[in-house]
Amino acid sequence: MEGPQINIIVPLYNESLIFNELIDRIQKLISDNTLSIEVFLIDDGSTDDTAEKMRLLSLANSKIHSLFLSKNFGQQKAIAAGLEHINATEAVLIMDGDLQDPPELLNTFYTHIQDGYDVVYAIRKKRKESIIKVFFYGLFYKVLSSISDSKIFLDSGDFSLISVRVANALNQMPEKGKFIRGMRSWVGFRQKGVEYDRDKRYAGESKYSTKKLIQLAFNGLFNFSDFPIKFIAKFAILIIGISLTYFTYVVFKKFFLGGVPDGFTALLFMVILFGGIQLLAIGILGQYIIRVFFQVKNRPDYILSEKIVCSVASKTE
Repeated sequence: MEGPQINIIVPLYNESLIFNELIDRIQKLISDNTLSIEVFLIDDGSTDDTAEKMRLLSLANSKIHSLFLSKNFGQQKAIAAGLEHINATEAVLIMDGDLQDPPELLNTFYTHIQDGYDVVYAIRKKRKESIIKVFFYGLFYKVLSSISDSKIFLDSGDFSLISVRVANALNQMPEKGKFIRGMRSWVGFRQKGVEYDRDKRYAGESKYSTKKLIQLAFNGLFNFSDFPIKFIAKFAILIIGISLTYFTYVVFKKFFLGGVPDGFTALLFMVILFGGIQLLAIGILGQYIIRVFFQVKNRPDYILSEKIVCSVASKTE
């Protein structure tokens, strides 16, 4: 039997406080729409009753499917799990479950899909977050955009509507350090940004800790650019140039001006400088090596403990 036109993928982690409002808005979107829509909710190892609410909902509603990961694998891998289970014939909407991404934008996105675009991504006009977060988000996107092999647009998150062929292309990318918005940009095809005002979280707290945000940023930097490793070579050449200049100055002073600059402070400074440069170089190399390490182990991105698709529950073995 032919699948729906649109799938909606929503990763969830401890979102019990938001769940009812989220589902109400998604169900209203489905009932008011001429498009045929089915939803995939992905529980990313929740420790509250989010999974139980998903289970009851999916058993009662054949248009809302649920995937349950065996533990918390992270939002990016939860999205990947949803993409690997899609049954849509036209497009897939990827959105967060905190209602900062309004599902009602689906219709606006879809008009651009009809115009021939394969990726319609949301651009946040204004973030309702702390000034510090807004500053570092902006800085990250500007740096990543300037050094990335693919064009990653400023303030474009995972919230997007992608064609089925783009979703299939993403499923063919087996990299372990998932960075969906970067992968989405890399695949190419016609892409278009749509601006929107991002709301605050409807309830609860963000599940992205500072550590997780830094890890996501590193995945973007090291998975989509060779700039950091090239930076080592360029920086080394600069330091060698400075050292040779200083050496030339010392030799010139010894033979023509008399005396040689001395001092423990200068020596200590040079030792610390070169030691720091070496540690920086090792750290940057390590970021690439650890990604190769996890890639060659070839572990699955996630493990499903249970799934409910078309109101049929099954346990994975």
